[in-house]
Amino acid sequence: MNFQTRADQIMFRQNCMETLNISKKKNKANWDYDADADVLYISFGNPKNAEGVDIGEGTIIRIEPDTKEIIGITILTPLHRTLISLMEKPRLTRKKKTSSVTK
Repeated sequence: MNFQTRADQIMFRQNCMETLNISKKKNKANWDYDADADVLYISFGNPKNAEGVDIGEGTIIRIEPDTKEIIGITILTPLHRTLISLMEKPRLTRKKKTSSVTK
């Protein structure tokens, strides 16, 4: 969704905060991973057209415009970001157990 001004974006978010619902249906979550684009698509129930709201950190929440229900999540570059995160963290090393032999 594109906004002409920051004020329009803020007003939209304030209005949504009061009306946005998380689907209470116990549908199965469906997912699809596009390896070429490194994008993970998660849908609650069958995938359908929705409006996307970028909440940052490469995460887009998909909202069904008529019911204002969250019906899916799109995660951009999850593999790339996970690998970078793993490379930046120090590796844990295990101490080898030593056994003492008594005679």
